[in-house]
Amino acid sequence: MGSSPAFRAAFRREPNAATGVSFARYMEVAMYDPEVGYYTAKRRRVGRDKKADFFTSTTFSPVFGELVVAAVTGLLAGKNLADYEFVEMGAEPAGGALKDVPHPFRSYRTISFPQPLDATGQCIVFSNELFDAQPFHRAVWRRGAWRELGVALEGDELKEVELVEPTPELAEAIKHFPREAPEDYHIDAPLRTVPLLERIIRPTWTGLFLAFDYGKSWSSLVRSHPEGTLRTYSHQKMGIEIHDRPGEVDLTGHVCWDWLIDGLQRNGFGEALVESQESFFATRATVKLQTIVEVEANAFSARKQAVMQLLHPGNMGQKFQALHALRE
Repeated sequence: MGSSPAFRAAFRREPNAATGVSFARYMEVAMYDPEVGYYTAKRRRVGRDKKADFFTSTTFSPVFGELVVAAVTGLLAGKNLADYEFVEMGAEPAGGALKDVPHPFRSYRTISFPQPLDATGQCIVFSNELFDAQPFHRAVWRRGAWRELGVALEGDELKEVELVEPTPELAEAIKHFPREAPEDYHIDAPLRTVPLLERIIRPTWTGLFLAFDYGKSWSSLVRSHPEGTLRTYSHQKMGIEIHDRPGEVDLTGHVCWDWLIDGLQRNGFGEALVESQESFFATRATVKLQTIVEVEANAFSARKQAVMQLLHPGNMGQKFQALHALRE
C-alpha cells in the first residue's frame, strides 16, 4: 500500500530524504511526528477487537493492575506503601494499569511519553511496553563489515538503503558488535532505550523501577535473529513490511535487557532481575492469583480468562518479561 501523501510530505522535510536517513530517524517520524506520527494521532491503538491494532497486558485490567499491586506490595515488603507514589510512564490517554484499581499507595498518576518524569521522594516508577516503542537503529553485515541501514524516498516510494557512513550513535555501538557475522545478518539495535531509561531514573527519587516489555539478551539478538526483530502491528495482525503505511501502523522491536540492567546499576539500583511475566506474577502475586481462582471456582469468568491471557506461556506469559530493581 506504500505511504500516505501526508507522510511523504513530512519525510521530504528531512535532510537527505532523497539519499537516505537512518532507520531510527525514519521510525521517529513514523511514530512521533506531530502531524503524521502513529502515537501522536488520535486513534484507537489498544484493544482486543479488530478495530484496534494490538492488545497488551493493560487491556486485561483491572486484573493486570490488581496483580501489579500485589507484586509491588511483595517487592516492597516491610515498607510503608502509603509513603510511595505510583507513577506510570507512557500510558495510553485515559488508560493506565491502575485505573479504577484500589491501591495502598500515596497517589497514582500517569505521564504520557515523551513528557519528562518529575518524581521526587519515594516512588514506584512503572511502564508497560514503553521501551519497545522507541526508535531503533538497523545494521546489517555485508561485504565484511557492519553497515547502517536507512530509508530514502525515491519519487513516491520508500526504499531501504545503506548509509555511506554510520551515524555517530551507531558507529559507537558497532565497536561492541561481533567482529563477524553471516552475510546479511541484521541487528535491530534499540539504542534509544538507554537514554530514555536514564532520563527516567536520573531524578532524585528512590524506590522501585518496574517495566514490562518484550526483549532479548544481547547474545540472542546477535546470534538468533538473522532478520532482526522489528515488526508492524495493525488490526491484530503482525507484519514484516516495516516501510509500508508508516504513521498508520505500530512499529516495534525487542529491547535489549542487558543494556537496561547495566543502566539501572550505573544509577544506583541494586540487583536488577528480568523474569517472564508468567513467573513474575506466579511467584510475586501468588495470593492474589489464588483469590481470583477460588472466588470464581465454579465459573470460567472474564477474570479467570484474563489470568489465562496474562500468564499462560502460549499467550502473554512468556512473550512479555518484567524488569525490576530497587534503589534505596
